[in-house]
Amino acid sequence: MNKKQLVGKLHWFYSLELEQVDLYTAQAKQMEDIYLAKTLARIAVIEQQHVDNMAAAIRRLDAEPTRLGDVLAPVLGKASGVISGVLGPKTVLKVGITLEEKAMKDYKDLILRVGDEHLFNTLWDNLIDEDLHTAWFANKLKELEAIN
Repeated sequence: MNKKQLVGKLHWFYSLELEQVDLYTAQAKQMEDIYLAKTLARIAVIEQQHVDNMAAAIRRLDAEPTRLGDVLAPVLGKASGVISGVLGPKTVLKVGITLEEKAMKDYKDLILRVGDEHLFNTLWDNLIDEDLHTAWFANKLKELEAIN
């Protein structure tokens, strides 16, 4: 993978993670369940760390994070978060699982193609976080479905 392709992939992750920050923040504000609200807010903080990781990785390649991602991702995240939040906790969790699974797939694909050790480790760290988020969402969804 050449530098231009790698920067393009990192821009994708930067935008995805940025969108997730606003998505989970908006969803947290819609939740009546304090545990779910606080967990979504905490996950948003972790996703912001991923944004920062991707921005740093992009800059290490002498590039800048995408301006388009800076503009569109937060708008899409907030809108999606409000809409899914209104539809209730189960929808929020299902949306979260879908997004996190997509992120995990893409992280796994890129990890296999990266030669830089620092970036390799950063991508692994982010992947593990996404996997933990998915597991928490799936567990909480199972709990809610058992109640109803």
